[in-house]
Amino acid sequence: MTPAINLCKKAGIVFEVKEYHHDPASESYGEEAAQALGLDTNQVFKTLLVELTGHKSNLAVAVLPVSHMLSLKAIAKALGAKKADMADPKLAERTTGYIVGGISPLGQKKALPTVIDSSAETLERMHVSGGRRGLEIALPPAELARLTRGHFADIKA
Repeated sequence: MTPAINLCKKAGIVFEVKEYHHDPASESYGEEAAQALGLDTNQVFKTLLVELTGHKSNLAVAVLPVSHMLSLKAIAKALGAKKADMADPKLAERTTGYIVGGISPLGQKKALPTVIDSSAETLERMHVSGGRRGLEIALPPAELARLTRGHFADIKA
């Protein structure tokens, strides 16, 4: 069990765990998950950490479809920060307790401000990392927002 799965169980939400064989040679973890599970890349969401300037928190979480790039201007605006930059991968791993390619927005070591791309709101279920490479959690977007205390905004480039 990962902290992400434990959080979902503890919260009593309806979710599904999906596993696939992770290929270490894969260059895109999210696209690999979508392909392995036979899902549309707009249903599989990646978790990215950003460093903020002009915000009470120095880090935040962005959750967006693997088919899109993150707009740093849009996430900064969504959080009321002056600026956002991609966080250093080692800092992301230390802060979340997960490794890159397996960072889940759920069950992180430290609660961070979270923004979920607004495209998720139209989905019945979205897929996010379950806390390790080769593991996905399918859940309703509203539950992800509730469990992360996140909000929805258009953060795609």
